Amino acid sequence: VQLQASGGGLVEAGGSLRLSCKAPRMITSTFNPKAMAWYRQAPGKERELVALITSTFSTNYTDSVKGRFTISRDNSKKTVYLQMNNLKPEDTAVYLCHDGGNYWGQGTLVTVSS
Repeated sequence: VQLQASGGGLVEAGGSLRLSCKAPRMITSTFNPKAMAWYRQAPGKERELVALITSTFSTNYTDSVKGRFTISRDNSKKTVYLQMNNLKPEDTAVYLCHDGGNYWGQGTLVTVSS
């Protein structure tokens, strides 16, 4: 497994979760130049890009999560994070990390109750 996602769970609306995506088998020189991203897929919906962070730490977010979610990376740990605050029921989905190339994490389920 190239990417290992974790941190999902059940939370009430307004709550917070932090997702992690580790790349234990990548060497640092492979991980560091990658733009890493979090996607999500809700039941019956298409997969959508939630947030992206480049190798130079620039970030982009889909409009619906701006101001609530923060993507970050720790290259020394080969890990990307997604801090999710003020969660809403519409954030309920399977969240997947992606390295912009061939690899996807296995997905972690986030369920937000109203």
